[in-house]
Amino acid sequence: MEREAASFDDHAFAPMVSLELNVAMFKSRWQFCDRITEYLSDILGQGHSDPARYSNFLSVATNELIELAFRSTSEPGRICFSLYRSATVNRLRIAFPGEEAFGRKHANARSSEHQPVPGAGSGYLVMKSDGTVLLSDLAAIFRATIRIEKDSGQGIQITADFPSAEDFR
Repeated sequence: MEREAASFDDHAFAPMVSLELNVAMFKSRWQFCDRITEYLSDILGQGHSDPARYSNFLSVATNELIELAFRSTSEPGRICFSLYRSATVNRLRIAFPGEEAFGRKHANARSSEHQPVPGAGSGYLVMKSDGTVLLSDLAAIFRATIRIEKDSGQGIQITADFPSAEDFR
């Protein structure tokens, strides 16, 4: 999805669910990534003609983004996972306390009204424990717009906009 979904206008989106956890609790067990992914993906599938297929397909991208948040935060505070829906887009937002090093290691796929992560380019490299992965590839596979931004409160937000159309192949 090359165009900026709803021009980052959150007012075009209806909230579906929000899950907030203490970062220390979230990071205490790697399995939380899988459980949160399954929960959010099941909700994303609601309202589709083939909910299991849509949920299953998007769970791959959702899991990658949740694991990115897992690896990227070590600051105390809260991590929040939120889902929103508009007529044509499903939005996943993960917000957590940020650290200065995050901006040097991660890239921003798009800019918005929030302050972009310093040193961010156009969505290329994201550090992973065993090397790197390309956010632009993940976005292309799922026809999504994925942004990593530093918000004004010195936190980090990962926002992914997925088309609600069911024509994934």
